[in-house]
Amino acid sequence: MKALHAARLFDGAGLCSDRVVLFDGARIAAIVAPEAVPTGAERIELPESHVLVPGFVDLQVNGGGGLLFNDAPDAATLARIAAAHAESGTTALLPTLISGTRPQLQAALSAVRAAVAAGVPGVAGVHLEGPFIAASRRGIHPADAITTMTAADLDLLCAAFPAARLITLAPETVPPAHIRRLVQAGAIVFAGHTDAPYDTVIAGLDAGISGFTHLYNAMSGFLPRAPGVVGAALDRADAFAGIIVDGHHAHYASVRIAFAAKGADALFLVSDAMPTAASDRTGFVLNGVPIHLRDGRLVNAAGTLAGAQLTMAAAVRNAVRHAGLPLEAVLRMATRTPARAAGLAGHGRIAPGCCADMVALDGDLRVAAVWQQGERRR
Repeated sequence: MKALHAARLFDGAGLCSDRVVLFDGARIAAIVAPEAVPTGAERIELPESHVLVPGFVDLQVNGGGGLLFNDAPDAATLARIAAAHAESGTTALLPTLISGTRPQLQAALSAVRAAVAAGVPGVAGVHLEGPFIAASRRGIHPADAITTMTAADLDLLCAAFPAARLITLAPETVPPAHIRRLVQAGAIVFAGHTDAPYDTVIAGLDAGISGFTHLYNAMSGFLPRAPGVVGAALDRADAFAGIIVDGHHAHYASVRIAFAAKGADALFLVSDAMPTAASDRTGFVLNGVPIHLRDGRLVNAAGTLAGAQLTMAAAVRNAVRHAGLPLEAVLRMATRTPARAAGLAGHGRIAPGCCADMVALDGDLRVAAVWQQGERRR
């Protein structure tokens, strides 16, 4: 039994003081006062300046550690991407396929099945970002991969799956009946890469869409007489929304506006990480297009953003330091809220029965230590 003592602990809901987390193996056994630690437990003391938080949960990870999921959708790639992000405190993630071909979709689903079956740490499911999106809002997604959803596609996406399935689609290209079937089959459906008008988005939400992918980016914007996708996202407080807080994808004032409209129980952080994240690479190739890291931005030759050079730990710091959001709220946006959005029971909290995934942040909100499934990673 290990006894991890923190002067400050964020349990997923709020901050508390002077608590000890007891864990034995991959699960948390109890949270107790220091005087209640069992005799014989292995005591671990965190510095008083540190805060202990649940492992970060990232629902949009295209790559990391030098690798891109699209390039090699297999379990070995997933293991390396997940391990790279774990060093930065992300202990549960959804590897994300960027508008893949139909063979890539099948390979991605098979890779996650294999990774889950093998118990690869950190792989909590899959995020299929496209290819059922709007060509007018494709961003960096390859034009020749964008397609409409067929009956065979629907059958593939509705087949039994052992982990979380998040599907980003454009509600103007996928009928409500298809969305209902996806949700009934256990998929989580988000709206993204969409040019839909407000009423179409609301119809999609009524059919089962539960959130929005990278709020503000690759979606119709807010106008006074045409609220668009952004307006629907801000108007519907019950819908989740991921947001990339890197200072490039959204102005920090826009981050504050989204937080004011939705709060920390619906708005959550994502990295949208690419191969350069958690690595020393400064570029990569996406579907034959060279992508370069320039002034902190990942762009193609035309300057189009291509994912982000970001980790969840950096997103937390940006949200606190630059957007000025409260620390407690930001920690919830990096842990409990994304776990709820993806239905990841046992993640995003420090509580009895939950995964022993924890991160110690120092006074500068930098990762000082990581435990994943009860094992210390750094």
